Amino acid sequence: MKRSLIYSLVAASLIAVGCSDEFLEPTRDTSVLTDADFAENVDQNPDLVRGTLDGIYSYMIDPMANVANSHYDIGQKGVDIWTDIVCGDMALSASAYGWYDNTANLLSTVDFTRQENRIIWQYYYRVIVASNNVIQSLGGNDAVLETAETRHIMGQAKALRAYAYFYLAQLFQRGYNADQPILPFYNLTEDSTAKVPASQIYASIISDLNAAIELLDDYTRTQKHQINKHVAQGLLAYTYGAMGDYQNARTVSEAIITSGQFPLTTRAQLANPGVGSGFNDANTGSWIWGYDITETMGMQLVNWWGQVDYFSYSYAWAGDKKAIDNALYGQIPTTDIRKSQFGGVFPAATALMPINKFFDQARVPGEQYYIDTDYIYMRVDEFYLLSAEASAALGDDAAAKTRLTELLTARYNTTTNLQNYVTPLAGQALKDAIYLQTRIELWGEGKSYLAMKRNRATVTRGTNHVYRSGESFSYDQDELSFQIPQLEINNNPAITEQN
Repeated sequence: MKRSLIYSLVAASLIAVGCSDEFLEPTRDTSVLTDADFAENVDQNPDLVRGTLDGIYSYMIDPMANVANSHYDIGQKGVDIWTDIVCGDMALSASAYGWYDNTANLLSTVDFTRQENRIIWQYYYRVIVASNNVIQSLGGNDAVLETAETRHIMGQAKALRAYAYFYLAQLFQRGYNADQPILPFYNLTEDSTAKVPASQIYASIISDLNAAIELLDDYTRTQKHQINKHVAQGLLAYTYGAMGDYQNARTVSEAIITSGQFPLTTRAQLANPGVGSGFNDANTGSWIWGYDITETMGMQLVNWWGQVDYFSYSYAWAGDKKAIDNALYGQIPTTDIRKSQFGGVFPAATALMPINKFFDQARVPGEQYYIDTDYIYMRVDEFYLLSAEASAALGDDAAAKTRLTELLTARYNTTTNLQNYVTPLAGQALKDAIYLQTRIELWGEGKSYLAMKRNRATVTRGTNHVYRSGESFSYDQDELSFQIPQLEINNNPAITEQN
């Protein structure tokens, strides 16, 4: 992407750094405010860049921030829906308004003119540019910061930049190949409008996340959407997993688990009915990263809940139904409480919708008009599964089964049923079981696509999809990755091919 274009995208958003006239008034004989000057003042007044950082977090949930009137342009959670549908675990089981027709039919992923590709591309590159703005304002990639607050801002900015590059690499490369050029790269010191190899992208992600983990070691956040050390560790574990570096993926996953900060999601929280049930509250102990949505934000029709939740006044209730793939549902035993997350006592039209996993607590169909149910980005249960996956890949079946058993204990109704399932598992059967449990546990949370890529899986759709039901797709087929959008091709002569 031309540098002028990518910076114009940020200018169009509400995530720009602002400085007062007083600050810009020179105090010595110079006509230029240097990066060093700005960084020196930022140490004394971190509000100069904190607003940009807060703007990035707000942008992550901002509806229609990239393309006007696009009701699936809803930030990270919008990407989560697209990836869940593309990998097949989320079925578009009925379509009344057509927002996800091109995604479910796997047309968006093979046609670079489709709007979905542009939204995803712009979303992540805007996060990158805004993060770069923060980092540059603090003195650049190698700045030595003197206060805890500026170190914490830098740590979050580096983690956000890594987060955006990680998702771009996952979505726009068919499968991990270190040597393949995949993305334009902008990190202040190594800018390239041409695609650079995946190895360079991943090296930058790892470097940024390790720096963030160190910078955020003594950081206590005030809100769950702010990135702390554990969020950065989670992103790093996923990065290592995507590269096939399972030794490091396990080490970092274990660091999160053994920190003691996040208990596993309880049985009562897993599905309605239960005390504090449902995946709708950022204060849930197992949530590592999420966003506390309040009515005062004024979110209504255009949001993730509107697209997925039967109890919100929006598309899922009105006819664009998102359900669990019925073949995946069929693999959940009746002894597993997670089977009750789908379907329920409501009309047959809600069959296999997640009405007992994601729901407004009032549980009145179509009633939640102003959204106050929260967004989930990451929870500790993911790292029990990733640790188990890594251990199985390393040939350590015992460790894999230990973590798998710990996760499933609250899901199965008796210890006997659980042991009958886990005890015989070994080798490839164990790997397959962990992948299946990842798909079941994290359904609707945007993580199944990442697991499909890591496991190099072939997915076969069930019969409850409006489009392409019964068809099989390999993780590295063109249909299962996105296309560099037409906007980028038209404005960046250094890009000569899609992927």
